[in-house]
Amino acid sequence: MDRTRLPALLARESAEAERRNPRSRAAYARADHLFGRVPMTWMNKTAGAFPRYLAGARGARVTDVDGHAYIDFCLGDTGAMAGHSPAPVTEAVHRRYAELGGATAMLPTEDAEWVGAELTRRFGLARWSFSLTATDANRWAIRLARAVTGRPKILVNSYCYHGSVDESLIVTGPDGTGTARPGNVGAPCDVTLTSRVAEFNDLAGLERELAHGDVAAVLMEPALTNIGIVLPEPGYLTGVRELTRRYGALLINDETHTFSAGPGGCTAAWDLEPDLLTIGKAIAGGIPAGAYGLSAELADRLLGRGDLDLVDMGGVGGTLAGNALSVAATRATLEHVLTDEAFARMATLAERFEEGVRAGVEAHRLPWSVSRLGARTEYRFTSPAPRTGTESAAASDPELEDFLHLYLANRGILLTPFHNMALMCPDTTERDVDTHTEVFAAALAELAA
Repeated sequence: MDRTRLPALLARESAEAERRNPRSRAAYARADHLFGRVPMTWMNKTAGAFPRYLAGARGARVTDVDGHAYIDFCLGDTGAMAGHSPAPVTEAVHRRYAELGGATAMLPTEDAEWVGAELTRRFGLARWSFSLTATDANRWAIRLARAVTGRPKILVNSYCYHGSVDESLIVTGPDGTGTARPGNVGAPCDVTLTSRVAEFNDLAGLERELAHGDVAAVLMEPALTNIGIVLPEPGYLTGVRELTRRYGALLINDETHTFSAGPGGCTAAWDLEPDLLTIGKAIAGGIPAGAYGLSAELADRLLGRGDLDLVDMGGVGGTLAGNALSVAATRATLEHVLTDEAFARMATLAERFEEGVRAGVEAHRLPWSVSRLGARTEYRFTSPAPRTGTESAAASDPELEDFLHLYLANRGILLTPFHNMALMCPDTTERDVDTHTEVFAAALAELAA
C-alpha cells in the first residue's frame, strides 16, 4: 500500500460524499436543537463531514434522503440483523398495535412465555426477563449477581463492549493493571472501585484478578466484537468457566453481538454454560427489546430472598420493559425470521464475504487479517489477527478506515461506522457480497497504484 496516496484519496472521497448528498448535508446543518446535531451523539461516528439521513429501509437495503440506495452490511450495528422491517415482524407489530391495541398496559401477554421457552431452547438458560436494551439487561444482571454473591466487583475484558455499563469502562494499562477507559463521560466513581479487568485469551491474568475474592461476576462476550472480532483461543472459554467456578464468581455471557454465531449464539455453538446470559438489539427485528436469562438454580435463589425487592424499587426493571409490542416483535423475529435455517444461510454468505476480502488482501500482500463469527465478518489492519482487545485497539487506523468507508458508501455499500464489520441478514444475496468484493478490490488497487 502506498501510504502517501491516502490523504489525497480520502479528500477526493470526502468531496464526492458532499457532492452526492446535499439534502443530508442541509439536514445536518439545520439540526440546531439536537445535542451534537444528531438524535444520539454516536451518530457522528461516520466517515465524512456529516451522516447520511435515512429515508427508508427494507430487507438488506437502505435508502437515504438524497435518493441513494445502499447494500447494507451495517444492519444497525446488529439491531437489524433480521433485515429491515421483515414482513412477519411488521405484521405482528401492526396486529398488536393497530388491531388488538395496547403496547404498554403493564400487563403480561402470552407471547412472553413463548419467547421465554424459545430463548431457553436456543441458549439453555431456564428463566428469562425482559428489558428494552442490552445495556439494561447487563445492568440488571450485574445487580442480581452482586445480590446473590454479596461481592462488589465485576470483571470484564479490556476493550470489551457491554453498552454504556459503567463497570465495563475499564482497560488494562501499560503496567497491566486496570485503568479507566479513555473518554469515559461522567464516571460516578473511579472504575477500579467497581471493576476488575483481564485481557481476553489470558487465563493467568483472569485468575490473578479472581484470586482477590471480591468478584461477583465475569461479564464477557464469548468473542470480542466491538473492537474488531477477537476469537477465543482453544481451551480459553473452558478455562474461564472453570476459574469462575473455582473462585465463586458467576459467569454472564453477553450475546448481543455474538448472536451472529448462530441461533443460540456462541453459547449453543460452543456448548458454553453461563449462569446468566444477556442479549438485545437483533431479537425483535429492530423494535427495541432486550432480555436476560438465568439458570434455574440462580433464579430460585434470588426469588427465595425475602430481603430483595424484585417487584418495586429494588433497581431491577423498567415500566416499558416486556411491553406487549416488543414481546410480539420478539416472538415474530425468533419464530419466523432469525430461524435455524436463516442462520445457516447467513453464515454461508459471511464465509463468501470473508473469502472475497481475504483475496483482495492477499493480492496486494497487505499485512491485514480477516476474522468471522457466524454471520459476521471483519478485517483488521494487522496480521496475525489480534488475540486481545488491547492488541485490536492498537490496530486502529482512522484515516484508512474513513477512506474505505467513504469509498464503499460512495459506491452504494454501508459497513458499520464504528469498525470494519459486515453482517449478513436473511435478505442479503450472493450478488450483494460479490459487489462488495469488487468494490473493495478496486479501493485496494487505488491504494496500491
